[in-house]
Amino acid sequence: MIVVTGAAGFIGSVLIKRLNQMGRSDLVLVDHFGNPAKEKNIEGKSFSHKVEREDFFQWAESHASQIEVIFHLGARTDTTEFDTAIFDRLNVAYSISIFSFCTRHQIPLLYASSAATYGNGEKGYSDDPALIPFLKPLNPYGWSKQEFDRWVMQREEKPPHWYGFKFFNVYGPNEYHKGRMASVVFHAFNQIITTGRVKLFKSHRPEYADGMQLRDFVYVLDVVQLMLNFWQNLPESGIYNAGTGKAEPFLHLAEAVFEALSMEPSIDFIDTPADIRDKYQYFTEADMRKACATGLCPQFRSLREGVKEYVGQYLAKGLYL
Repeated sequence: MIVVTGAAGFIGSVLIKRLNQMGRSDLVLVDHFGNPAKEKNIEGKSFSHKVEREDFFQWAESHASQIEVIFHLGARTDTTEFDTAIFDRLNVAYSISIFSFCTRHQIPLLYASSAATYGNGEKGYSDDPALIPFLKPLNPYGWSKQEFDRWVMQREEKPPHWYGFKFFNVYGPNEYHKGRMASVVFHAFNQIITTGRVKLFKSHRPEYADGMQLRDFVYVLDVVQLMLNFWQNLPESGIYNAGTGKAEPFLHLAEAVFEALSMEPSIDFIDTPADIRDKYQYFTEADMRKACATGLCPQFRSLREGVKEYVGQYLAKGLYL
């Protein structure tokens, strides 16, 4: 059996679809079920069990010998949430329990870290483990991922194979439920459909023109394929970046959405809200040398290719993967 936590979420549900396409239906879906919007992410997918997040460890202890691998993608991902107790419970303590369970039972583990651990990028975006203790995230969500990464690096006993993936700006199908935390592609599409225009933040730094703030935007199917490649080939355990390795401006993203809709760009630039202006990242780009040195990186879609597929095949039709 394959366990996927966060199974009804964005990346988790796409992973389940890919596993089904690979012929696997012996899947154990773990999540806090009951959100109708998230339930649509798993409609029509094949699996053997659904287990509530809070019941998982009791279930797992009696089925440990049957578990082949755990993909731990469940987390609280709201970067605007500042109640650290929520992150301590759901992102840190729960992840520690998953890691400890996999260590006891010698089960391979692949888990979601985040590029939010890099903070403002003052230490760069290298996944060199020697840099992990010195990273300074900008919000409680980032700190929760950082705390778990640091905890993992300090363990002497670990699962037989383990991989933490620092996801950069992931976009793609099955993120309808994410609200404010959905990707810029999702929000740009909805703005265009509603108003015919897109709003982007102005630059408040002289070295960046408006709309030329840069992010490493990566398509969800590509990060899922990266994880599957690692699981199937088992390279050296560790924490790895998961991005394209190429930063793109928000302006290019907006233009790609217009292009996918066969519309001429119409863009307004608005002030970055004062309450986030001092924490706003102007540049993120995954250093993918370590991950791709394994030979397991997929052929990442370009931003233009990914946006065209996402908008044309999913958003414009209201479809799920």
